[in-house]
Amino acid sequence: MPESNIPFTVAGGVVLVTGAAMGMGRLHALRAARDGAAVVILWDVDGGGLEGVAREVTALGARAVARRVDLADRAAIAEAARECRAEGALALLINNAGIVRGALFWDHRPGPDIALTMDVNALAPMYVTLAFLPDMMADGGRPRRILNIASAAGTVSNPRMSVYAASKWAVLGWSDSLRIELEQEGYRHLRVTTFCPGYISTGMFAGARGPLLTPLMTPDDAVRRAWRAMAAGRPLLIAPATANLGKVLRGILPVRAWDFIGGRVFRIYAGMEKFTGRAENPVTKRQAGKQ
Repeated sequence: MPESNIPFTVAGGVVLVTGAAMGMGRLHALRAARDGAAVVILWDVDGGGLEGVAREVTALGARAVARRVDLADRAAIAEAARECRAEGALALLINNAGIVRGALFWDHRPGPDIALTMDVNALAPMYVTLAFLPDMMADGGRPRRILNIASAAGTVSNPRMSVYAASKWAVLGWSDSLRIELEQEGYRHLRVTTFCPGYISTGMFAGARGPLLTPLMTPDDAVRRAWRAMAAGRPLLIAPATANLGKVLRGILPVRAWDFIGGRVFRIYAGMEKFTGRAENPVTKRQAGKQ
């Protein structure tokens, strides 16, 4: 399939955002509506939050399809996807939902912490994408995009967030591999962007401190950067620049040298020492943080 020279737009198209009830997910949904999307599909486990975002999306002129979906439940994802595929092939899929448990690894509980984090952060994006990908591949009538929200934590080791970091390493590896597969197989109209932000002031990482010279990004800034990279079809965006520097230095320095530079100089290893996270989600009662 030849590569399209048509600039990407969501205008008149269908957009799906996971984790849409708050934070970056809400902002992505509103951006899609402002940019002329015909339908914005909103998925989140927080049904009450979804109702409010749906009203905002509708006020901006798009039709909102709000669906309460537990992304830790593969069957729930499959059921919701079957219904939502009736809206047509997605112009844009944003795998945004994520949770974090800030603790030493041995303080993680197998089910509520380890399994849940991996299910929501790493496996759900794969299951959601797999459900909608065939239609997006088959319909080359317009440029289409997949935006996967990973994390700078997926590029360097992070004490007190080991499972979260593992989940985001998984997203980064899977997402970029998918990008290459689509390119190699000729699906040039469908591009994948992986966004790896540092700490964002959504409340998900309340109490966390950014590395040296790396202030927390605002949600508006993070969404603006991610949207611009996605629309351009950029494969990978690590932001801010100092987060990308950490990835580069970790790749070229010996491990112990990086431990000193990253831990003592940039203080990356101390970022989660005072982490508190967002208050527990009233719906699930199981999350320490949610983006």
